[in-house]
Amino acid sequence: MKPRHFLLKFLAPGVVGFAVFIFSGRGMHAREADAPALAPASLLHEGERLIVPDKSPLRRALAVAIVAEETIAAPFTLPAVVEADPARLVKVLTPLAGRIVSLNKQLGAEVKAGDVLFTVDAADLAQAQADAAKARAALGLAQRNLDRQRELDAAEIAARHDVDQARSDYEQAASEAARADARLAQLGVRGGAAPAAGRHVLAVRAPISGRVVDLAAAPGGYWNDVTAPLMTVADLSYVFVTANAQEKNLAQVRTGQPASVKFDAYPAPLEAKVGFVGELLDPDTRTVKVRIPFDNRDGLLKPGMFAQATLLARPHPGIIVPLTAVVQGGFSARTFVEVAPWQFEPRIVTLGAQIGERVEVVAGLEPGEHVVVRNGVLLND
Repeated sequence: MKPRHFLLKFLAPGVVGFAVFIFSGRGMHAREADAPALAPASLLHEGERLIVPDKSPLRRALAVAIVAEETIAAPFTLPAVVEADPARLVKVLTPLAGRIVSLNKQLGAEVKAGDVLFTVDAADLAQAQADAAKARAALGLAQRNLDRQRELDAAEIAARHDVDQARSDYEQAASEAARADARLAQLGVRGGAAPAAGRHVLAVRAPISGRVVDLAAAPGGYWNDVTAPLMTVADLSYVFVTANAQEKNLAQVRTGQPASVKFDAYPAPLEAKVGFVGELLDPDTRTVKVRIPFDNRDGLLKPGMFAQATLLARPHPGIIVPLTAVVQGGFSARTFVEVAPWQFEPRIVTLGAQIGERVEVVAGLEPGEHVVVRNGVLLND
């Protein structure tokens, strides 16, 4: 083999390797040249301060607004229930025990004041009528005796003492007759008439106009508890929605306060005003009754219906921001305040009542400060 050929054979692998190395090196530099430059930081930190650089995409995402002091009337909601007006509801008792003869008005019936509701055959009625008859007879006798003594006194026959005694007897008889008649009047017996055909039937009449809303008896039954209501008559054309206000809300409720009442039975709330705020605190529930009157001539509101009454607290000056301006973190809420152009600092805030899509800030912000109101969560890194 010629030396020249031997040398080429020996150098060929090395030349090829060197060429591969040169090509690989050129490829590496080519990839490094083609790689894009690093994007600028979208957010910088300087201690507690957050800085949004010029070319940061956050500048297009964030929105900043100036907070101002305004008058706030925060709503608060109280549980409530529909109740009949206590002045328009009467639990009707039977004044005497006895057997129920008839029910003149049934459940749900409309009644007028003075209508007979039911009748009771009461044996004690005979005793009351007998006492009244006896008292009237005694009064007549005392009257005649007094007249006679006066005539004798005028003729100077009777002693003065006898005239005085006759006058005293008459006054006592008159008092007893008045008492017996008052007892009959209380039982509803008019004119002291004796019961017909030996029956002692007592008619119980409606004290008010309205409807029979409760009935606890039937004809033929014996009613011996004169303290238990046999029938309930109520005028439900005017009802109350009674809300229970807690002690913490007492400073915010007042007579004439606007109220919006939402009933479980109906989709749309009804507007009204507070008519009465209770003077006494319930010792068990620590609440005060707030009564809201309603005209109920259409009968839509039934006693016992559940409702929610929303009242507006007393207006006061304060700061209110959109809910999107508040970022929750753990047990605290904070906003981001712009302290210089595109420079922000987180601020812990104390929140008050929520009003629609906004919330009151009780502490942590001052009027005139610039606050991030949109996409503030992007700064919460």
